[in-house]
Amino acid sequence: MEYGPLNGKCPIWSTRASTSGAGDGSLVASPRSAGQYSISGSAIATLLQLDEHGRARLTTWLVEQRMLGNDVPNVSSDVVSFAKSRPSLEVFERAYRLLDYFNIATDYIGEEINFDPHGISGQEMLAVSESINFDEIIYLIEYLREEGFIDVELLESGGSVKITMAGYSAISDRRKKGSSSDQAFVAMWFDPTMNDAYEHGVAPGVTDSGYRPVRIDKKNHNNKIDDEIISEIRRSRFLIADFTQSDEKGARGGVYYEAGFAHGLNIPVIFTCRADAISRVHFDTRQYNHITWKDPTDLRHALAARISATIGDGPHKRP
Repeated sequence: MEYGPLNGKCPIWSTRASTSGAGDGSLVASPRSAGQYSISGSAIATLLQLDEHGRARLTTWLVEQRMLGNDVPNVSSDVVSFAKSRPSLEVFERAYRLLDYFNIATDYIGEEINFDPHGISGQEMLAVSESINFDEIIYLIEYLREEGFIDVELLESGGSVKITMAGYSAISDRRKKGSSSDQAFVAMWFDPTMNDAYEHGVAPGVTDSGYRPVRIDKKNHNNKIDDEIISEIRRSRFLIADFTQSDEKGARGGVYYEAGFAHGLNIPVIFTCRADAISRVHFDTRQYNHITWKDPTDLRHALAARISATIGDGPHKRP
């Protein structure tokens, strides 16, 4: 089926947008989706599967892609399916993302930011905080005010916000939260065929860089496994996601989830994959710069170099 021009509408939210092309070549610039994206005809059709919360999660995916340097993410039908099933952001995370938005919107310390619920600023606030209406924005703003992070004046036609010193401190603390950690979380296929890759590739590559690798199946705990994974990712300086898979057993869904969760927390992710399996990597990560390795020794040296170059040497780095 051929899909025609979008006629100035964001297909995700049906709000005003700048659009060009048709079908698989559609390009959209939408404040409600926080920027530009491309979308396929099949994805436009599958958007009907999403309720407003699913559309908000899809918008979060777009925001996170841009944070990772993908300025014009492509929305395919697979991305829509991913948005349908991915977890929603926690409310506190949504509030902090709104605070980050206010910070980015200012040109100088203490600047007052005006916003209009019906204007571009209001649409962008909805997008970055995974909100579906402006009542949610007001709720998040009230929380930020109660915490002392912002001064705010609310009017019928909008309002104004000013970040306080406590707010700037919260932004700084949030950014530093993982920066002092010596831990690297490892997400990978827990199959015996991958033991050598971990023991002689990933683990020594991490330690060579001065960090401590943590793999959830090697950690003693009494908690629910999903809760433990989330806790350990939060404690980590960065995450290593190896997407090696076999033809028979398919994609490692847990690895994709853990990488996505780390992205949502602004925790750096280093992508790796065995060279003979890179063609099977899913669309979500294919555009990122994977370390493609042939053997554990190759993986060890390449991983150590990537960590030192992108994260920096850890506290246990040997001279």
